[in-house]
Amino acid sequence: QVQLLESGGGLVQAGGSLRLSCAASGRIFSINAMGWYRQAPGKQRELVAVITSGGSPNYADSVKGRFTISRDNAKNTVYLQMNSLKPDDTAVYFCNALVSSTEWGIDYDYWGQGTQVTVSS
Repeated sequence: QVQLLESGGGLVQAGGSLRLSCAASGRIFSINAMGWYRQAPGKQRELVAVITSGGSPNYADSVKGRFTISRDNAKNTVYLQMNSLKPDDTAVYFCNALVSSTEWGIDYDYWGQGTQVTVSS
């Protein structure tokens, strides 16, 4: 079993910054892609950013140039640096990881509990 624990959410004024962290623990052989999703009230969950095991990132158009995703494979941790935050960034942010628990097993998606990010205008 794998657990993902997010931290770093909070309340910030527009134009401010936050840094989210997500640490994976449990039965981990390897972690492939890791990413961040968010869900605003009344909206569907959307992909914010994803990063491969090799460190190649991909971003939603709405956050390009403002957010930076990174990972520390030795710590099984992914980060999301969020700069120039806007009120539209307000959402619950969820960590996601594609994890293999054994070298012969199939990868499974795991999700964190979510951390609230609120950006005031």
